[in-house]
Amino acid sequence: MRRHVLAIDQGTTSSRAIVFDQARNIAGLGQREHPQVYPHPGWVEHDAALIWSTQRATITEALAQAGIGARDLVAIGITNQRETTLVWDRHTGQPVAPAIVWQDRRTADRCAELLTAGHGPLISARTGLLPDSYFSATKLEWLLRHVPGAQARAARGELAFGTIDSWLIWNLTAGHAHVTDFSNASRTMLFNIHTGDWDDELLQLFAIPRSCLPRVLPCSFAPADEKLVADLNGTPVPITGIAGDQQAALFGQACLNPGMAKNTYGTGCFLLMNTGPVAMRSEHHLLATVAWRLGSGATQYALEGSVFVGGAAVQWLRDGLGVIADSAAVEALALRVPDNDGVHFVPAFTGLGAPYWDPQTRGALVGLTRGTQAAHIARAALEAIAFQSTDVLNAMQADSGRDVRELRVDGGGSRNALLMQFQADLLGAPVVCAQQTESTALGAAALAAVGVGFWSESEVAAGWQAGATYLPLMSRDEAASRLRRWALAVASTRSFQ
Repeated sequence: MRRHVLAIDQGTTSSRAIVFDQARNIAGLGQREHPQVYPHPGWVEHDAALIWSTQRATITEALAQAGIGARDLVAIGITNQRETTLVWDRHTGQPVAPAIVWQDRRTADRCAELLTAGHGPLISARTGLLPDSYFSATKLEWLLRHVPGAQARAARGELAFGTIDSWLIWNLTAGHAHVTDFSNASRTMLFNIHTGDWDDELLQLFAIPRSCLPRVLPCSFAPADEKLVADLNGTPVPITGIAGDQQAALFGQACLNPGMAKNTYGTGCFLLMNTGPVAMRSEHHLLATVAWRLGSGATQYALEGSVFVGGAAVQWLRDGLGVIADSAAVEALALRVPDNDGVHFVPAFTGLGAPYWDPQTRGALVGLTRGTQAAHIARAALEAIAFQSTDVLNAMQADSGRDVRELRVDGGGSRNALLMQFQADLLGAPVVCAQQTESTALGAAALAAVGVGFWSESEVAAGWQAGATYLPLMSRDEAASRLRRWALAVASTRSFQ
């Protein structure tokens, strides 16, 4: 009998595949890193063909490690780095250009033009987003304008646009399915989150032909579409779950009720709060986004704040400065000193995300003295991750009128005890690590499993278990003082442009 679910988890720096058994335990895992390409300052690209080849290899690895075959899978769930934009030829299946990664800032000036021209309110009202190069619309517009002949070919229906979920499904189904889901569509700046369809007025604004867009599906659905079947070495397996990585993590963390929140500490940090069937308008520069839609049920929404540089700050210490040999060593280095000695690191390598949305700011180290050591900088880098996340959560609580009683966390950074304790201290609320640390992949698996009736939504909630829990130890006065110093560091950085 089929007793396993395969989660495909395609991320910014690696492709992964995880097999879960019926008890939600990991039975097998495959992972392959893939490179980022930086052709110009502020540009970030991926080789889409390499993403597919690494992802295909991880599926084989995960099944082999689990000791099962494709015939033992009830369904496949897919989760992916969001906003990363790709255009390919429908006939050949070949990309017409490198994928433009969500971190890429090449269209920042175009977004400034949109704001100057007064298009911000329209975009925000329809999509819940702010005009920013983070999202897919201006990336797609750029590709159609700069790849020779692309605009005309897209208009003739010869080209397909997709985020990475669409690209993976296209390849898994041998080009039979060109689809996305509500959560990924809601990150394109082209999707009306209230009507659940591509918005014609926005398509006209960006000169995007509707014919190049994917069909939009719920995040979890029954296997009724014959096109949505992956061919795994001759064995058909239905694809019944799709979600962007942060929405998948929210579902995997069982934040199923309004007011529940999670933060994922990865390359960036992404904090989401479930707002139920209400797309809440933010007064603090946060985003309203689709959380998920299960089958024909009502769309569920979330407030989201994105920190562009989280774990990437630690990677910079490793690759840029060479002060640590690997990312895991940052905690030990930071613990060599009792505090940051006044050093603050604002890691705005690609601008500042929520709640600032300032694409022009660049990173800075402030408060340096002759006595500053590498350990102080390492500590400041970890603290910056927590400071930025606290900025977002405070804005989220102000928008929603809800106090977050606990913050559920996942991602690589959640394994750093120094970072998690400092996060709890700043928030004044418990920070709770999930016992199952693979929340994003688990969320994708859970959406797929719900689609085929393998698990129920209540079983997803009941199956969540807490791991390490960090309680706030710092006084609220001390936390407020730390946050004031951080705000001064951010202000000084933003003034230097």
